[in-house]
Amino acid sequence: MTALRLFAALAAGALLVSACSKSDAGFDAKVHDYILAHPEVIQQAMAKLQAQQDQQAAAQAKLAIAQNRQSLEHDPRDFVANPNGRVTVTEFYDYRCPHCINAAPAVLKLIHDQPDVRFVFKEFPIFGDVSERAAAGAIVLKEQGGDVLSLYGDLMATHPLDDAAIDRILRAHGVDPAKLDDPAVHARAEQEILAVRKLAIDLGIEGTPAFVIGDTIVPGDDTDAVDAAIRRARAHNS
Repeated sequence: MTALRLFAALAAGALLVSACSKSDAGFDAKVHDYILAHPEVIQQAMAKLQAQQDQQAAAQAKLAIAQNRQSLEHDPRDFVANPNGRVTVTEFYDYRCPHCINAAPAVLKLIHDQPDVRFVFKEFPIFGDVSERAAAGAIVLKEQGGDVLSLYGDLMATHPLDDAAIDRILRAHGVDPAKLDDPAVHARAEQEILAVRKLAIDLGIEGTPAFVIGDTIVPGDDTDAVDAAIRRARAHNS
């Protein structure tokens, strides 16, 4: 809420109080003058409103995560690194998302350095057809039992990532790009991507990357927040 809107709301509230109470016909004017003399009350009210909204959002996210825990952490279609880890992190990502690209080295380091972190990969292409082709290629490689983690790193590290680059990388990982045009393969990949998109909507995730750890959603490439959420999850599980 902007300061102007908040001021209008405060003024409207003052008028209502004044209308309901005839004891002081100038009450609304006094409130108006007080706010002008003490504008810091607007900042205080905005801070309180933001805190309330943050609490509501956190509660809604917690409920949504609980309702979708199985799909979020145990969909057999997903690639999972460190499958025996006791703390689960789920990432929604797009290979052409700049923030996902920024986060990718930290993701790979986390998986390597912290084997107790079970890391679930959710293909969530939001940057168009090229991103969808990359996601479909990763899905095919996973079905073939290939090295999906290595593919993730290669796709994230390739700029620009276009169809030709995707096909070259897939070939290097043992995937025939022509498979992506097979109707049955295309249908399976599309179904999985649509399921991830629905899950993202149910969780209120609107962009990439987004990380879900325990009852917390961390939007963006905020690796410090991800690390903090992992520490809280470890403490909760201990």
